[in-house]
Amino acid sequence: MSNISSPKPYSGTLFFDVNETLLSTTELNHAVAQRLGNRPERAEAWFTSLLHHSLVESVTGSWHSFGDIAEAVLKMTAARYGVTLPAHPTPLADIIAAMPAHPDVAAGLTALKQQSFTLVALTNSSAALAEKQLSSAGLGPLFTRILSVEEVQIYKPDLRVYQWAMEEMGKPVSECMMVAAHGWDVGGAKRAGMKTAFVSRHGQVPYPLAPAPDLIVSDIQALAAQLKLPG
Repeated sequence: MSNISSPKPYSGTLFFDVNETLLSTTELNHAVAQRLGNRPERAEAWFTSLLHHSLVESVTGSWHSFGDIAEAVLKMTAARYGVTLPAHPTPLADIIAAMPAHPDVAAGLTALKQQSFTLVALTNSSAALAEKQLSSAGLGPLFTRILSVEEVQIYKPDLRVYQWAMEEMGKPVSECMMVAAHGWDVGGAKRAGMKTAFVSRHGQVPYPLAPAPDLIVSDIQALAAQLKLPG
């Protein structure tokens, strides 16, 4: 765990990315890799392409749910590698809905809530899927709101998503922090004026050309320790 800028103690509203930041994608990656010829690197290519095509939707003014894009991109990735997908597989949305929380998350979020932070989920998943995810992981009661980009039909990291989220919560930008394990997510939030905390999950690093995050932490418990107010 390390500080980028040793910020002053912070109090306010914390917006959390869900997938990978709070919930482990290990089983999802394993399932996708199996469908793509038991090749883990193809699962990575699938996820990168999923993010790419969600942004294509935003830029071109189109809209499909994140789950629908995930399935479409899986078909594209299979075709790219000449793989035949299973005839009746478990829908990816069902796998995503059951992803478990990282071991540090429940304790970290509980500590933050006890420190009087308002916790908000801000996710590219649909609202229904996000509610299933957080409920399945036992995290639902810790959040004041679950905000899905489907409300504005624009995907993160479009700056309008963060601006909308702050407006939904009725909070000034000075009282808002985005917490995510993706460099593109914290980069977008930072450019929208929010404070940011980057969670350095395995394999994740900040984007060097984005504004530096205010904090870099190893996990959510470390974030709670960093943000703990004196007294």
